Amino acid sequence: MAAHFDRRLRKAAVTTTVAAVAVAALSASQAPDVTADGNGRRTTADKAPTSDTSSAESATGNSPYYTDLPPLNSPNPAPTTGTPASRDSAEAGVPATVLDAYKKAESALRQSKPGCNLPWQLLAAIGKVESGQARGGRVDAAGTTIGRIIGPQLDGNGFALIKDTDNGVYDGNSSYDNAVGPMQFIPSTWAWAGRDGNGDGKEDPNNVYDAALAAGHYLCRFGWDLSDPDDLDRAILSYNNSQDYLRTVRSWLEHYRKGTHEIPDGTGSLPVGRSDDPFGTGTSSRGSGASTRPQAPATTTPAPDPEPKPSRPSNPGKPSDPGKPTNPGTGSPSEPPTEPEPPTETPDPTPTDTVHHLENAGTTGLTAIAGDTFAKKISTRAETETGEAVGKVRIRFTVLGDTDATFTGGEKFAAVTTNASGVAVAPALVAGEKTGGFTVRATVIGRGVAGLDYKATVTERVADTLARTGAKDLTCTPGGTFADRVEVKATFKGAAADKVAVTATLVKSESDPGENDKGPYFKDDDGTAVRTLTGLKTGADGQLKLPELFADDTAGTFVLRLTTPGGGTLDVELKVAEAQPSTPPAESPGATPGPSTEPEA
Repeated sequence: MAAHFDRRLRKAAVTTTVAAVAVAALSASQAPDVTADGNGRRTTADKAPTSDTSSAESATGNSPYYTDLPPLNSPNPAPTTGTPASRDSAEAGVPATVLDAYKKAESALRQSKPGCNLPWQLLAAIGKVESGQARGGRVDAAGTTIGRIIGPQLDGNGFALIKDTDNGVYDGNSSYDNAVGPMQFIPSTWAWAGRDGNGDGKEDPNNVYDAALAAGHYLCRFGWDLSDPDDLDRAILSYNNSQDYLRTVRSWLEHYRKGTHEIPDGTGSLPVGRSDDPFGTGTSSRGSGASTRPQAPATTTPAPDPEPKPSRPSNPGKPSDPGKPTNPGTGSPSEPPTEPEPPTETPDPTPTDTVHHLENAGTTGLTAIAGDTFAKKISTRAETETGEAVGKVRIRFTVLGDTDATFTGGEKFAAVTTNASGVAVAPALVAGEKTGGFTVRATVIGRGVAGLDYKATVTERVADTLARTGAKDLTCTPGGTFADRVEVKATFKGAAADKVAVTATLVKSESDPGENDKGPYFKDDDGTAVRTLTGLKTGADGQLKLPELFADDTAGTFVLRLTTPGGGTLDVELKVAEAQPSTPPAESPGATPGPSTEPEA
């Protein structure tokens, strides 16, 4: 009874505000930086995320979400077999496959981004609010939803305005984007946030393993630490920018943290109220996997038309069929002239709609040594057809190509809003260990204009100096093994040069760099003699100990040449000679008396 009373209170409170919500929906600004309220509609009432998140696009496009709140009491353990589940225990249960996906995502993020401290309960809270845990766990054995979960089209009519970015591939809508899947990603976000969570080689927003892992990476971008309450709030708001959304997710997070348990797939309770249904008129059949209120459309073939949007209120006082106005001079005196129909209002174009092309804002020379941060940041300017700057436009930067370079924070994407000068500056690029060229592409989010490509290059690590760390002579007898190994240190501009490639070659002489065919040698893994070694790298301290050296039967003095990218060169002298016999010590005079030569008396 308490749970039903609680629901009635919340429904009544929402009902009293519905008129104001409708008016706000009709008058909401078209500006792209306007956020969404608790009902999924655009408003400036909410506080936007802090500056480090305001440039990033929302995972869901600020789509509608479920507003049901958890029970007031702490969840009970899983109910005993044969005992009816209380609301507390039912709400604490998470479908088995969905729960497994959340926990696997937490484990993966613990390895790849340990500083994020992502709790699986946060994924469960978002999954509950976004899709009711994949509609109560209606997934197949691989974790793919049985029927697609698709939200309303984001056409600016009461929701955010996001024009089609995927040609309808994910949402079946070639005009506007819709949020898709159990974690409700919009296609434009999934394009860079998608992950393969179940190892099948695909990134599918309809698969709970893929979607949960993608949500984890999305929440962990920008180096946020989710054990910090402020960072946690920033991450949640970046998923759907609404204070009501934040409070709802936070409520479920604390509920799941108090205790949860696994329930069979398809038996989870379904939410009732949604942020785009302020009356909350739906009812649910808990634990049955079905609901009497309309759910987001779901099909296994191309998606049907998205669910209808709330209709605009009619214009009070407007005649149902006004007809054409009569000429005051010729009309019938008994029929007064009718009012002309007001012209249809055309929404003002958004800044995004006015973008004609992107221009390079002065970025040149994108080159960095492996492991270093690029000195220059990529800058892009959004312009109209006449070359005027366009501010408040979201620009997505994406790292493309066979490279392990990323933006700061470890992601291959970044979304930045242009400033008043129309310029968006991407976060700093960080070079990986893979050398060569790659591309960073800038595109306008929500606008189909040509992208702008920037070429970047990663060069190998370098050292300008090599020096031995010991002064001991390196000697060996023919056919023997050198007792000591060669040890060196590489530096660059006086600092230790780590992970620098070193090539070691037994050369013919100091003046002839050709490989020697006799004298000292190394051995490969098969025990075969080799006189050139590649693939050697210095450690974090810039030091390197070479493998053992052996000698053939040739005696003499030989040269081992070490070289590095950047000009570091060192010649090491090796001597192969027969062991010298030791010289016996000289006898001391009178040490041992000889036989006497004196005649006997």
